[in-house]
Amino acid sequence: MPQAGFLKHVRKVYGDTPYYDGDQYGGSNGHDGSGLPKKNLTNFMFATGIECSYPTIQKKKVRRDLMQECGHYDRWKEDLGLVKELGLNVLRYGLPYYSIHQSESKFDWSFADEVMGAMKKMKITPILDLMHFGVPDWVGDYQNPELPILFAKYAKAVAERYPWVRFYTPVNEIYVTAKLSAKDGIWNEQLKSDRAFVTAIKNTVAASILANHQIACVRPDCVIVQSESAEYVHEAYTTKDPAITLQNKARFLALDLLYAHPPDADMCMYLLDNGMTREEYDWFMAGEPPGYQITGNDYYGRNEHIRMPNGDTMNASDVLGWYLITKDYYNRYKKPLMHTETNTFNPDEAPVWLWKQWLNILRMRDDGVPVLGFTWYSLIDQVDWDISLREKKGTVNPCGLYDLDRKPRPVAGAYRELLEQFGQITMVPHGELFQMNHKPASLKVEI
Repeated sequence: MPQAGFLKHVRKVYGDTPYYDGDQYGGSNGHDGSGLPKKNLTNFMFATGIECSYPTIQKKKVRRDLMQECGHYDRWKEDLGLVKELGLNVLRYGLPYYSIHQSESKFDWSFADEVMGAMKKMKITPILDLMHFGVPDWVGDYQNPELPILFAKYAKAVAERYPWVRFYTPVNEIYVTAKLSAKDGIWNEQLKSDRAFVTAIKNTVAASILANHQIACVRPDCVIVQSESAEYVHEAYTTKDPAITLQNKARFLALDLLYAHPPDADMCMYLLDNGMTREEYDWFMAGEPPGYQITGNDYYGRNEHIRMPNGDTMNASDVLGWYLITKDYYNRYKKPLMHTETNTFNPDEAPVWLWKQWLNILRMRDDGVPVLGFTWYSLIDQVDWDISLREKKGTVNPCGLYDLDRKPRPVAGAYRELLEQFGQITMVPHGELFQMNHKPASLKVEI
């Protein structure tokens, strides 16, 4: 007998209403923008991140915790010091959800309190990542319809414990989470079906929405940086493959549901054919989550692929690139953007790749599109991402600003040079104009 959908569990806890506590701070039932203006400005967010993935593999027998495998638990003080040494103030950081949330009402804050206290003291602004490709063992996996309720409790607990945090990514790369767990069979539930994929998508998006509401209750001014993989498959043949066409549409699916943007007819039929009910669809379309929403796009050269006439697939770095792929997302959702992840596995090419990504951002801003931040991901090298963590081989991916011995790679020097040139630009050109102070104008460029 199939499990009841997530909506039954949501209504049991929240009641039969399209509006939730937190909506008053924006989103579907939020303020319409009338009233006296309020002052608000921050600088462009130059950032890095700590790689923090923690999916399970081998039928849930093995947990891949990249913070452990890359030495962060032992060297976190050193890692935070490197962030400041480089001149950065913003850090994409993921607390280990799977180990903190030990049961529905039990939390282990021992590690989190230490590192969060240090970040606050060092004046590092975290973009706090609450779910990064995995869930606690007791939750199970992304097929669990209770996930949205359970995860929302965790999000509320985090926001209450660290009320000084304003920036959040509730669920990192929702589309990738669902695809690799339930469609490609690599992580977590390791399923390979459209129905399992749709179930994972709707449970994970609902988890993000409800978590967003809980965060907004604590921080009505919360900024939600929703990172999502910027992907595209090119077809090198004349007769288009309907499966590839659907795949290129599916990359928008998580954000469509998150932002209440109606998918096109093909995707609607796909959702309904694979287990989404009309009630669930209407629930997603009721309106956006509260807070300030930023669409973050993660772009690696390996995000783009070419499907050859013989059926083989090869990487196709920069056919479209971050600029053109992300422009599709901006035109679709009309939200401020952030380049939330990039790197290359070739350390010699990394400085060039960094500058190429930055020039993509400058071009986007020159077109009048608000890009608010940029992230080289990650601070230190990663492990086994060349095989998407599917096996525990221990292969070091030399993509960090620093290697696993915490020695700088050439890209660290390139990033410092970039910061020296552009580190004081504002989120919007001449944004300093809107600060309510009497300081003389300092920025004379329009970038």
